[in-house]
Amino acid sequence: MKSLVSAKGGHTRRKEVCMGCGQSTFTKDYARGERTCSVCGLVASDRTTDTGPEWRAFTAEEENARARVGAPATYTIADKGISTMIDWRNRDASGKAIKSTTRAAMYRMRKWHIRSRLHSSQHRNLSIAMSEMHRLSSQLGIPRDVRETAALLYRKALITKLVRGRSIESVVAASIYLACRIHRIPRPLDEIVAETNVDRKKVGYAVRMVVSRVNVTVPLPSAKDLIPRLSSDLMLEGRTVEKATEIINQAKENYVTIGKSPGGIAGAALYIAGILEDDRRTQREIAHASRVTEVTIRNRYKELVRVLGITIDVNS
Repeated sequence: MKSLVSAKGGHTRRKEVCMGCGQSTFTKDYARGERTCSVCGLVASDRTTDTGPEWRAFTAEEENARARVGAPATYTIADKGISTMIDWRNRDASGKAIKSTTRAAMYRMRKWHIRSRLHSSQHRNLSIAMSEMHRLSSQLGIPRDVRETAALLYRKALITKLVRGRSIESVVAASIYLACRIHRIPRPLDEIVAETNVDRKKVGYAVRMVVSRVNVTVPLPSAKDLIPRLSSDLMLEGRTVEKATEIINQAKENYVTIGKSPGGIAGAALYIAGILEDDRRTQREIAHASRVTEVTIRNRYKELVRVLGITIDVNS
């Protein structure tokens, strides 16, 4: 077996090929530790490393009992899920009761273990913030990868002392909002504020503070990102969604989207696409789904038709 190195687009690629036939398809035999060519049968390697466990298990119960790993580390838990816990039950690992002579020592260990975990103010702050973030993310249906990004943003804000003097809920809501922006998931600020007990003004101020003080790049909101969600809420057909996306691309090329609300542009594009594809929705329905007014949809609709030169049959 030999390696061929190729460079394309500034990236180096390494491809392993068979020395006998030049093909690159191999079969692994884990029992023998061999790697053979699937075409000619040449043994390319006879020293394959076994990365599995050194123990064997024949049932699911045995596999769970012998596994020595836990859950992966995560930013959504205050201690990242890697700290230890001392159980309050006076029993050892095998389930036997602890002797009375060691119970006092175990009691002292539990007490100091709890004190060491919650000793710093940052850890106490993270415990409250991560609990609130889990609640708010569950209410909004935020994916797990977005939660990880939001938790990382909050930790950076806590390190830079942005949380001091502000409510934890406002910074948590700002972190979730910015994480949705980073992952291109449309979540308006009003929708996030509706699930919290904090004023919108405080959350908006926290968003501006995190963007200015924390080293994070947040992309600008785009009307194209709103199309999948709005089309799903309005139950539009696929051809209508494709036409609306095409209209937004043309509007961006003609600089129509600059300074305009993404919700208004997306709603107007869907309204025009619905007329062109005979899949119409009223301006009131689109305005309600886009969280803008009907006047905004009407103004953006007129502007897009005028600039892009779209012909609309009023009688259709």
